[in-house]
Amino acid sequence: MSDLQLKRAMAQSDALLSALRTFADAVARKRAPRLAASAEEQLRGPFERLLAAAAAGLDGDVACTGEPMLPHRLGRPDFAVSRGRALVGYVELKAPGSGADARRFRGRNREQFKRFSAIPNMLYGDGNEWALYRNGERSGQLVRLAGDIVDEGAAAVRQRDAIDLARLLRDFLDWEPILPQDARGRIDLKAFAALLAPICRLLRDDVAEALRSDASALAMLADDWRQMLFADATDAQFGDAYAQTVAFALLLGRAEGADPLTLESAQKALAAHHSLLSRALQVLTDPNARTGMSASLALLQRVLAAVPPAAFATGRFASEPLASGAAGASGAERDPWLYFYEDFLAVYDPALRKDAGVYYTPAEVVGAQVRLVDDLLANRLGHSLGFAEPQVTTLDPAAGTGTYLLSIVEHALARVAARYGAGAVANYATELAGNLHGFERLVGAYAVSELRVSQALQRRGSARQRANIYLTDTLDSPNETPPQLPLFMQPISEQRRLALDVKRQTRMIVCLGNPPYDRHEAARPDNGHRTGAWVRWGEDGAGADAIFQDFTAPVAAAGRGGQLKNLYNLYVYFWRWALWKVFEQDDGHGGIV
Repeated sequence: MSDLQLKRAMAQSDALLSALRTFADAVARKRAPRLAASAEEQLRGPFERLLAAAAAGLDGDVACTGEPMLPHRLGRPDFAVSRGRALVGYVELKAPGSGADARRFRGRNREQFKRFSAIPNMLYGDGNEWALYRNGERSGQLVRLAGDIVDEGAAAVRQRDAIDLARLLRDFLDWEPILPQDARGRIDLKAFAALLAPICRLLRDDVAEALRSDASALAMLADDWRQMLFADATDAQFGDAYAQTVAFALLLGRAEGADPLTLESAQKALAAHHSLLSRALQVLTDPNARTGMSASLALLQRVLAAVPPAAFATGRFASEPLASGAAGASGAERDPWLYFYEDFLAVYDPALRKDAGVYYTPAEVVGAQVRLVDDLLANRLGHSLGFAEPQVTTLDPAAGTGTYLLSIVEHALARVAARYGAGAVANYATELAGNLHGFERLVGAYAVSELRVSQALQRRGSARQRANIYLTDTLDSPNETPPQLPLFMQPISEQRRLALDVKRQTRMIVCLGNPPYDRHEAARPDNGHRTGAWVRWGEDGAGADAIFQDFTAPVAAAGRGGQLKNLYNLYVYFWRWALWKVFEQDDGHGGIV
């Protein structure tokens, strides 16, 4: 350290010592019996002045934004701290005497710490003790002042205290999000999914707390969401949809070039090719609706902003797609997105992963199935180019992250190139883009599917800029009438209308995919959407006209009704729906399920 640097460090230490003593004196005065404010509230003003003193001399403005206190709720951290307009972390103040060692937290403090453990840079302090936590693990040493500021005021502070606290605060203010990398220097998607999941869960929990107030703008927004997309969504399911929609819309916006990443830049980047996610992001993060979620929302933006936009195109994030038919062990390695959403759900909410049946088919199996169906199309149904024939329409009714659709794109266009040369691929890619369809209910998987399949088609010259992938519940009635919504909501309601058009009118030659597997909860009058929906319960909700009767009635007639329990599983409903879609909607032409 040079003499100049040494003098500057000493000056900063002296300044912090003075500020720390002023802080201690202020807290001691505020703790006088005549003041009725809560112990934690009494630290807020003095702490802001202390942080301002610690930030003096650092490059970039440091701003400390207080969050409103939420009695009887785990709530949000007391302060969000930004440096140069970029979020660096959060501060949680505790009543003097509570300490900053999370191992000693009990009751509400312990529950709150568990909730905040998703935050990658979190400063705890009770005035006498200070500690820095990163993702729930303490970073560096706990700083404990020489005395007790409540009893002694400024006399509780020593020079050593100021030096130790200065180091801790500088570490806190210098934080930058670090994305996990693999051995080759690429972003490790499995580790990135594990980083993103708890932050998304924190946002979901904030939504759940906000929904406890029926008068909140978010509660009204939840009703609109049900009307627009999923009529049966509970508050918990809406909270999950909110968190995943915002997280994956921001991620996809980054992939589409939003830089710097803000809510507005992501909306703009998504508008051209991902209109549903663009408008959903705009609606869900309306300033009135996001009250109470600013901390988790800002943290999500900060972490996703660290992903370089070029990473999606250069192979630093996901490398080249699988070659046609090359779905061996190296295939999954070359396409890291393949298991991203499954890895995300495994950390974010394992129970949701199980209930949704999110277990993806190995790439080897996908490739084999696609080649088998392509051979049947060419050699049994007379479509010589298989999936690439203009009249061959294909639907994956449980599209997940688009693995089947992506494999079809690769295999079909490789066949075109082999027969007609590379110059013919772009025209066939455009035709194929119009003939491929996918349904997906989980918004995170839907976003990844849109990204993967759209990019695959664009790379091959398709004039259609997006894939026909819809956020919808396959098992819902194809005969429902979409609600009339304001013009502002049109991109979202249009998605529902298009999905219904595909269900009702678009003839499918192929229905291919891997349906979710889950033996669901017991059927009740209020959970028909989650126990087979239209397939099992029909239009009247009682099941008399349901297409599922074609599976159950022969079993009951044969005196084997006791075995019917084995049919009440999501994958069986999807099988029945696929048979209806391919063989019972048209003029009897052949098809493949």
